[in-house]
Amino acid sequence: MRPFKYTSANDSQSAVKQVGTHPNAMFLAGGTNIIDLMKEGVENPDELVDISRLKMTTVTPITAGINAGGVSIGGMGKNTETANHELIRLHYPLLTQAILAGASAQIRNMATNGGNLMQRTRCPYFYDVAMPCNKRIPGTGCGAKEGINRMHAIFGWSEQCVAVYPSDMAVALAALDATVNVQTTDGGTRSIQFQDFHRLPGEHPEKDNNLLHGELITSIELPKNNFADHSYYLKVRDRSSYAFALVSIAAALELQGKMITNVRIAMGGVAHKPWRARIAEKMLVGKKATAANFKAAAEAEMEKGRPLAYNKFKIELGKRGIARALQMAMNQDGSN
Repeated sequence: MRPFKYTSANDSQSAVKQVGTHPNAMFLAGGTNIIDLMKEGVENPDELVDISRLKMTTVTPITAGINAGGVSIGGMGKNTETANHELIRLHYPLLTQAILAGASAQIRNMATNGGNLMQRTRCPYFYDVAMPCNKRIPGTGCGAKEGINRMHAIFGWSEQCVAVYPSDMAVALAALDATVNVQTTDGGTRSIQFQDFHRLPGEHPEKDNNLLHGELITSIELPKNNFADHSYYLKVRDRSSYAFALVSIAAALELQGKMITNVRIAMGGVAHKPWRARIAEKMLVGKKATAANFKAAAEAEMEKGRPLAYNKFKIELGKRGIARALQMAMNQDGSN
């Protein structure tokens, strides 16, 4: 690990200014990803600005604006505290399930909500500085594309990068149509719809998201919805704990009797960002919540997958996973 300057910020404005004016400075929150990257030589910031003391930790009802009736989650709130908050467990159990499916209890106790969204891929070619990686060093090539790519993307990948985004929390936030609020370097604020926050790799895989350097996530807003009674997060992985998803599915249904009036499906482990299964969603609205309809929608969604040499199994896994998650969501009674 190279030497670096450490600064502790007392307020968000000074933190944003400090990072924004130094091209190679980075924020330090829970540190559960950036420290690992620094140890491996993947990230080499000249300065870390510690924002762990900023008071952006609360979960509060939203009383005004476009998301009135929803909930605001502080960007510096810990994952564990967010997952177990009464408002989240009661109204957004899908988010609780997704957070608790991620990492380990120790990491969830340290990791922040904003930091969770900012974490980088766990692609082994990205972490191995001896291997070519366009995400780590643009223009060097993608070792994973023709390499051992079992864990990699089947949707949205480009010739430049086939890595997948690792967060479980973000998959649920994508399904819940969240909004990310950001403090900008000029002292202002802006809001980013969650579907626009993360990026597909395209020609610039080094850019994970659409934040500008120095911008800071202050909160995440969840709009009011009617999914609490019928939602489920399914994570398929190689072992039951401390493992990233091969495929994960956040499924949420709004039902009138057996009729589907609204549905949200997002997938993890399959793309460079949380992948909204919009083909399946469109097919299911207005249909009965049956195993046959779930299966048909899942098959239609996965037809667009483009597997690599070692991850063709993800197509079938995705089909079964979507259908299974929808079935489990339908069977929920609101007490989850």
